[in-house]
Amino acid sequence: MKTDWNPVLRDQFGEPYWRELMDFVRAERTRGDVYPPEAEVFAALRLTPYALTRVLILGQDPYHGRGQAHGLAFSVRPDTPIPPSLANIHAELESDLGCPRPPHGSLVHWARQGVLLLNAVLTVRAHQAASHRNKGWEHFTDRVIEVVNAKPNRVVFILWGSYARRKKPLIDTTRHVIIESPHPSPLSAHRGFFGSRPFSRANRALEEAGEEPIDWCIPEDPNL
Repeated sequence: MKTDWNPVLRDQFGEPYWRELMDFVRAERTRGDVYPPEAEVFAALRLTPYALTRVLILGQDPYHGRGQAHGLAFSVRPDTPIPPSLANIHAELESDLGCPRPPHGSLVHWARQGVLLLNAVLTVRAHQAASHRNKGWEHFTDRVIEVVNAKPNRVVFILWGSYARRKKPLIDTTRHVIIESPHPSPLSAHRGFFGSRPFSRANRALEEAGEEPIDWCIPEDPNL
């Protein structure tokens, strides 16, 4: 992991759980498809440097369909159909900030601005949601949350759904801001995700702390 995350996370790589986790994921790849591809497992940490992280959006598992997951929570590759949860995120973004709904599902535009799109579990077996939970990834991603929490500048933590909201004890709300709501999944979005205005609230919290706001509107061209 040749990024500025290495110094703050390097202590994890010598832990027994890490060795067991890496052995497990390698074995899973010999038995069948695992997503995202090996080269993209840590894409969120490569695209969003530790020093620039200003917002953390926490997901659960990578998408488990072929060609979807590419290492960023809630994001899919530009040429992949937009999943229902992401479509609901786009709808709330339009309602909140007036951003046109993009024709693709890539959230790289957010990641490059300091929005860490972190899944709690970083790999998944093809077509089997939650198949890599409780294998060790949660130890690692909890540590990522803890080191982001240790940053002296304000960070906005966006927690969607009960799983993400259980991470609140890791966050010091005397320095940072938590924005929480039900998950954008079609099963729960109408119970409080819609109308929660997470994007404008995040920008307001950043600006109150003297930080630059995020340009949440996603360009039509995913390469911009």
